[in-house]
Amino acid sequence: MPNFQRPTSMPVHKYGQYEQVDIADRTWPNQRITTAPRWLSTDLRDGNQALIDPMSPARKREMFDLLVRMGYKEIEVGFPASGETDFAFVRSIIEEGAIPDDVTISVLTQAREELIERTVQSLKGAKRATVHLYNATAPTFREIVFRGTKEQIKQIAIDGTQHVMDYAEKILGPETTFGYQYSPEIFTDTELDFALEVCEAVMEVYKPGPGREIILNLPATVERSTPSTHADRFEWMHRNLSNREYVCLSVHPHNDRGTAVAAAELALMAGADRIEGCLFGQGERTGNVDLVTLGMNLFSQGVDPQIDFSDIDEIRRTAEYCNQMEVHPRHPYAGDLVYTSFSGSHQDAIKKGFEAMDARAKAAGKTVDDIEWAVPYLPIDPKDVGRSYEAVIRVNSQSGKGGIAYVLKNDHKLDLPRRMQIEFSKIIQAKTDAEGGEVTPGDIWAIFQDEYLPNAENPWGRIQVKTGQTTTDTDGVDTLTVSADVDGEATVLTGTGNGPISAFFEALQAVGIDARLLDYQEHTMSEGASAQAASYIECAIGDKVLWGIGIDANTTRASLKAVVSAVNRSAR
Repeated sequence: MPNFQRPTSMPVHKYGQYEQVDIADRTWPNQRITTAPRWLSTDLRDGNQALIDPMSPARKREMFDLLVRMGYKEIEVGFPASGETDFAFVRSIIEEGAIPDDVTISVLTQAREELIERTVQSLKGAKRATVHLYNATAPTFREIVFRGTKEQIKQIAIDGTQHVMDYAEKILGPETTFGYQYSPEIFTDTELDFALEVCEAVMEVYKPGPGREIILNLPATVERSTPSTHADRFEWMHRNLSNREYVCLSVHPHNDRGTAVAAAELALMAGADRIEGCLFGQGERTGNVDLVTLGMNLFSQGVDPQIDFSDIDEIRRTAEYCNQMEVHPRHPYAGDLVYTSFSGSHQDAIKKGFEAMDARAKAAGKTVDDIEWAVPYLPIDPKDVGRSYEAVIRVNSQSGKGGIAYVLKNDHKLDLPRRMQIEFSKIIQAKTDAEGGEVTPGDIWAIFQDEYLPNAENPWGRIQVKTGQTTTDTDGVDTLTVSADVDGEATVLTGTGNGPISAFFEALQAVGIDARLLDYQEHTMSEGASAQAASYIECAIGDKVLWGIGIDANTTRASLKAVVSAVNRSAR
């Protein structure tokens, strides 16, 4: 088939291709992620610095407490040498005992001695702390920003590492379990052999070994390539680093190309041990990688993320308060609309999926929570993250019978026959076409009641039944006597037939109503002796075919009410 796309006038000549990695025997495509990585949240550093209105101390503390509750064990809490605000916050959480014993706080610093000293001072008294030192290594920064040679840039990393070690020994007491992290900033634009050379030089100073881990963090400070190329770079470093057993290889993706989540996942497959990111992808420009999506992606594949997302709305509300930024309604796993279907075909599939889950669970003698999740268009059970099923189906002009039927069954225990679903969906469709917008579950129920069910306060229709009595003779013929108001006049109707419904149809003929039964279905609406029954009757009345519904604890009365519902609708 020909491609009818045409060239644009955009200046594509200004941009070059990213460099490929020569790694023909790459192994990452054959790997699977079967365990959670180590996580670090940098919401209080990278996330906070990207806010129009940076967090107040109270909002920072709220974010820190949320991260602890969720289960993050490594939290970057600021850049204490950048100013008094970050320094004071680090001191406050240490002095107030806010940091659990198994949580390591991390602080960021550039490679200048005076900044390193101030950074280490902020950690005095902490039980577990990591100093994270970085310097830019990419050619653009070497040549334009710093105007230095490779050797000069490498020496910055070496000297910075030595300063961190010296000040940690001088300032921090034995009560602090101290760790070190180094990042060659702009790793994704740095020549691989030079990135390796700098990391090796840093390790030569720090001397990682048994009980002395070093974190080497390789940031995609600006996302520049496909996730596959990013994975190749990680596998190359993973293979070529010395002391690999004492190195925690960390990935720090940004989302400039919109593929940070994929880049992080493929980096794990390529050998990374740890991921740094922010809740909901907060961060500079297009944001850091989203820790919520990453964690929930693992969960959806049956891998415990070791982070608690069971109340996703509380997490979102807290993040929105702290960041003063809203989470998008389409944001994976957490947005208002992500478990919602407006499309009719989607709604029908979801309805059938829930029914199939119920049937499978019952057949296996288990609860739905104990069998494998399999519902079309819902990658996870919304209940697992604290969402209800009420918002799964939303009805607008694009919706079909399936979504409407789901609302009635889920909220009101009414399992409409298929042809009745079609009939009622046309009524809803007419409303949405006329008025636009969404029809809420409350709207659907109000319209259903008005269309099918009697209104004691404002009776409508030709017939209002007051009492009824059935007798059966020895031949099995039923005689039905009904006291009713017909067209506003008190009337006694009598008919015979091979059942109460047949007898009622005959009785109606006496007042000029010629109705014929086409279909009849019923079901109980709950368990127990006092359960209500719902009866559905399809009737041919004159030149109309209509459905009626009756609800009653007695199935016979429910059936008669269904006939009245259909008859009264025919006269509207």
